[in-house]
Amino acid sequence: MWDRNDYWYHGASAGGWLMFGGMILVTVAVVLLVVYLVRQTAHPAGAGAFTAQAAPALPTAPETPREILKRRYANGEIEREDYLQRLSDLGG
Repeated sequence: MWDRNDYWYHGASAGGWLMFGGMILVTVAVVLLVVYLVRQTAHPAGAGAFTAQAAPALPTAPETPREILKRRYANGEIEREDYLQRLSDLGG
């Protein structure tokens, strides 16, 4: 049963090395996949170690009523007449 004249043993020494190499490749692939998944969950939106990180936003002062009115007029949310009326109501 365990003799070297078995049909499957002839020329199988190279196959053993190929199987060993295949196991190493599969192990490396699994480790790389785990590392990739951990990095993706740790750094959302693809912000990896080699990408520039955005600076944290500095707190800004709240908009004044006139700035809000200007922004709404510029965005087309209110008409010119409405803008002028509200601007005069604010004293300007």
